[in-house]
Amino acid sequence: MRSFKQHITEQKNTHMTHIEDRVIYGGVDGARQAILALRSLRDMLGGQKDGKVSVKWDGAPAVFCGVDPNDGRFFVAKKGIFNKTPKIYKSDSDIDDDTSGDLNAKLKLALQHLPSLGIKGVIQGDFLFGPGDVSTQKIKGQSYLTFHPNTIVYAVPKDSEAAKTIKKAEIGIVWHTTYTGDTFETMKASYGVDVAKLKSSSKVWSQDAMLRDLTKATMTKEDTDDVNAYLSTAGKIFNTIKGDTLRDLERNETLAQHIETFNNTYVRAGQVVTDTKGHVRKLIKFIQDKYKKEADKRKTDKGKAAQYAKLDELLKFFSNSNKKSLENIFELQKVIILAKLKLINILGKISNIDTFVKTKTGYKVTGEEGYVAIDKLGGDAVKIVDRLEFSHNNFSPDVLKGWDKPGR
Repeated sequence: MRSFKQHITEQKNTHMTHIEDRVIYGGVDGARQAILALRSLRDMLGGQKDGKVSVKWDGAPAVFCGVDPNDGRFFVAKKGIFNKTPKIYKSDSDIDDDTSGDLNAKLKLALQHLPSLGIKGVIQGDFLFGPGDVSTQKIKGQSYLTFHPNTIVYAVPKDSEAAKTIKKAEIGIVWHTTYTGDTFETMKASYGVDVAKLKSSSKVWSQDAMLRDLTKATMTKEDTDDVNAYLSTAGKIFNTIKGDTLRDLERNETLAQHIETFNNTYVRAGQVVTDTKGHVRKLIKFIQDKYKKEADKRKTDKGKAAQYAKLDELLKFFSNSNKKSLENIFELQKVIILAKLKLINILGKISNIDTFVKTKTGYKVTGEEGYVAIDKLGGDAVKIVDRLEFSHNNFSPDVLKGWDKPGR
């Protein structure tokens, strides 16, 4: 079985699992690594361990760019870069052939301005702003320069040095992943981009995603005691879960995906799972309803039977012993989330940029989209996000998005 370190360096950074979902996808090792990752982050923030934490910026779209290893030409791309036939753009006409609207304009800006950075190899980042996206706003009595690429509004004080460079720039982008390899197909991802090796350009506000000074995130004794208590509880719950149940889930990705989808219905509704026994019961009904609905769509008896056969196969998992272990898996996820939220609160104290959401009645303070913690010695990386807050902001009709602009 691959370690998480191997997974994170071998896979492309197009999606990273939330730390609590490591329990349902990663088997025994995944559940153990989720707890150990939180311990590592606690130790980083406590100054006992070396490591890095990067901010998950809420930019859009994701932009890949660099030098095509096949012909040495500069390109930009979206996530199709890692298709079996890589989809990359080296000219405006390439972009026109495959995209339209806002995405088209942003990719053309990237193709126009990013070559000036002298990028070697391939890197990935998030688009933050282009011409017309930066504005001056007065928020809670302070004048800011703001940009609003997606859900979160980023704000820097109007008279700051950062504001001066942003005003001059035609494009803003934050980098977070480096790729190495002789072909797109064999490239491996590593977290972080050495922006010191990039050339400077007044037309490009180019940043990396790293938090600079973790020592500012002082953990009080109360903070440390709370996190330690959560991690101790997590360890005890982990020991009650049958290894066979975790291994069965790891082998059955379809079932794990159904569990994640079901759990996400609670996240979107802003609800926390309290009754884990009832949660298992509702999960089974959720799966049954899903496959019955799929069966009803089929016009032939053979098609209907195929859906019911899939359902019967999935339901074999839910023996009494597996149900009990699944209850404990959900309890473990709850405690991991509590520890995670405590650590996010501490990390929020060292953010170097103010963040808000724009509502129909004004601006409201919010946290960063999330963080990625990277163990410097082990190389492991984990995504740590306050899913309830970010999901509420993402789905609430009262929160305006960056694309909710006149003329768009």
